[in-house]
Amino acid sequence: MRSASEILHHRRYLYGLLMASIGSVLFSGKAILIKLGFTYGANAETLLALRMVMALPLFWGIYWWRARRQVMDPLAWQDQIKIFALGFMGYFLSSYLDFLGLQYISVGLERIVLYLTPTIVLLISYFVLNKSISRLQWYALAVGYLGVIVVFIQDASSTGTMAALGMLLVFASACSYAIYMIGSGEMVKRVGSVRLVVYASSASTLISVMQILIYDPQAMFTQVPQIYWLSLLNASLCTVIPMLLIMIAISRIGSPLVAQSGILGPISTLFMGWLVLSEPITWIQLGGMSLVIGAMWLLVRNDAPSKQKGFKSKKLSELEGSDPLN
Repeated sequence: MRSASEILHHRRYLYGLLMASIGSVLFSGKAILIKLGFTYGANAETLLALRMVMALPLFWGIYWWRARRQVMDPLAWQDQIKIFALGFMGYFLSSYLDFLGLQYISVGLERIVLYLTPTIVLLISYFVLNKSISRLQWYALAVGYLGVIVVFIQDASSTGTMAALGMLLVFASACSYAIYMIGSGEMVKRVGSVRLVVYASSASTLISVMQILIYDPQAMFTQVPQIYWLSLLNASLCTVIPMLLIMIAISRIGSPLVAQSGILGPISTLFMGWLVLSEPITWIQLGGMSLVIGAMWLLVRNDAPSKQKGFKSKKLSELEGSDPLN
């Protein structure tokens, strides 16, 4: 018979796994809402600005709640500049490229390409930072990109040459976010994950509002009501709420298990695209998605034994910083 502590630990594990799974599915709903926004005539610039403006008060609410429990030292101006640059790369540019790419490809392909972000981090670490890559990791990389090619072939057969442009834009989005993940590794240790997310998202909001004011000053105020409801859902249900769920899940079950639960993202996106957007599901898509998920699972499993302090810190910064906008 299990003791009370074992029962409590088991419940904590199950609740953490459930939170991570729900968070992964909610994040994936972002692409669905953006696609729906396009059908009402909104452009990528407007949808991005509305999402950021609506999410910002929620982020600052989280920051205020956290600041009540923990005294935070003021940031040096060098750190403020770095956070602004990280906000531009990781939240504004990455999200903007992703929104642009969604105009040309299915939500299933978009989520699968974004799911490759850890492989891009791995490649940047290898070619730029001279980090080593094991043979298993090379195999996983090859299988993952093969899976993307398979799914791309399916998209290209229905949307033509524009699918290539869409996939390149989303891949550029993943590259931009991978740079953010690498750059935020040390920063999150100094300023904390919550403050980094809030400050970087604030910088992204400022940039996105400036962009739409230059592009079309009236756009944020002349949309149909459906656009504002979709943006509010995107900001809350698909941005801030899953961010909180992922952060709580990491504290309960650790980042490796949370990363594995992220496998639900591409799967749920594919079926939500079919249910909401009437995007077809084919055996080619399922096969390509299986290759990508299998490759990411190999990478996560390869990292899982490394539970020393350095590994956990690095994975925590990556996962906590990866939720809000992608």
